[in-house]
Amino acid sequence: MNPYQFLAGAAMVDTTPSLGTVINGDFITHYAQRINDPLHAKALVLTNAQTSLVLVVVDICVMGKALLDKTKDIIHQELGIPPENVLISSTHTHAAGAVEEVHMVPADLVYRNALPELIAQSVVKARENLQPAQLAFGTVQAPEHVLCRRYWMEEQYTPMNPVTGTADQIKTNPFGLEDQIKSPVNNPDPELAFLAVKSMEGQWISILGNYSLHYVGDWEPGTISADYFGIFGEALREKLQAGKEFVGMMSNGTSGDINNWNFRGKQESGFENLAKSRRIGYDLAEKVLGELGTLKWEVNPMLGSTYAEISHPRRMPSDSEIRSAKEILEKGGLEGLQPDREGWRKLYAREQLLLKGYDKKAKCPIQVLHIGQGKIGALPGEFFAETGLKIKSTIDFPYFTICLANDNIGYVPPAHELERGGYETWRCRISNLSKEAEASIRQQLVQMVKGKTGI
Repeated sequence: MNPYQFLAGAAMVDTTPSLGTVINGDFITHYAQRINDPLHAKALVLTNAQTSLVLVVVDICVMGKALLDKTKDIIHQELGIPPENVLISSTHTHAAGAVEEVHMVPADLVYRNALPELIAQSVVKARENLQPAQLAFGTVQAPEHVLCRRYWMEEQYTPMNPVTGTADQIKTNPFGLEDQIKSPVNNPDPELAFLAVKSMEGQWISILGNYSLHYVGDWEPGTISADYFGIFGEALREKLQAGKEFVGMMSNGTSGDINNWNFRGKQESGFENLAKSRRIGYDLAEKVLGELGTLKWEVNPMLGSTYAEISHPRRMPSDSEIRSAKEILEKGGLEGLQPDREGWRKLYAREQLLLKGYDKKAKCPIQVLHIGQGKIGALPGEFFAETGLKIKSTIDFPYFTICLANDNIGYVPPAHELERGGYETWRCRISNLSKEAEASIRQQLVQMVKGKTGI
């Protein structure tokens, strides 16, 4: 008889799209021309006599609730694991097939239709690999790779809001304006947190990392790549000298306002394709390895899940704004859209008309997985580092937040960041929740982390 009630298994399934597939992550459409490295759905299944939990990380830009609910239904039908016990997140690589429409980039329907079965297949395979296991949470600081991408600018530069036509207080990603930067608006979250799982014999099963870095993006348009997220996993396998059954995973943290581009320092030039992604992925893997000797392993951890869906009002365009948007679009020009002020005005005019057809309230899934001494929170969009840091400040046990999980409700900036403006706040289909939403969602998650649903 097996004396261990806790079992774990991991697996990954190749989700690389074919050449010609539409790529998400830009304001105009690109198509896959080259495969730099394969994409995957990576699954970790944790189970005991009472409960099974599933964590899946997919190399994709974003996935919406309809697609993910379909995926969870397949998992439920095949394995009997309830949807509220399944956490599926997007890494947010901007070099993957498009399964959701974002701005002017349509979903590739062939790829979208194929993805749910592939994701579910990774969970089925992970379940087949279950074995007696132990786990531990760990953390290490990695401040050198994360920078706030929102900046206060000198008075002579006026950032413009393409939705309102008025001035913003700050500028996001000030390419070409480096000499007019005053200072970054916020601080990043420097923590690299992780969940490590190995067999009772000491064989590595999986390490799930969590880092609040948006993505790196040092590849040419038309490239398929898992970015630093995928490189991190392969670097772990290499450095651990683990077998093919090991699954290294990196999830996206609260990184909505964070990237790796040092606008105030010396800009890198001449680096080869994905050289920076590779450097960051390997460095983060090395940091994790340095902490493995300090971990406290649990043999029979408690498992549980808390799930809730709460509704929040959207910031909807007014009738006068809809009329103005129509006037802009009547002039044409979307076919040859350029990333300048006039182009932004046209793109966001289109967004207002499309947003007008949305429900006035958005449903926001919030989830917490309770795993032994630690917990993992899941939020359904792109939250700022400030949100993640505030959540962690209330918690005195191992914890991290996975974003772009179970849905994509877009950017959810704190209320004062909405007032400052900047790209992440411009009202559109991927940024439209009310100013109260961030605080409400954050507080709800904290209650759930502490064992109180509040619903």
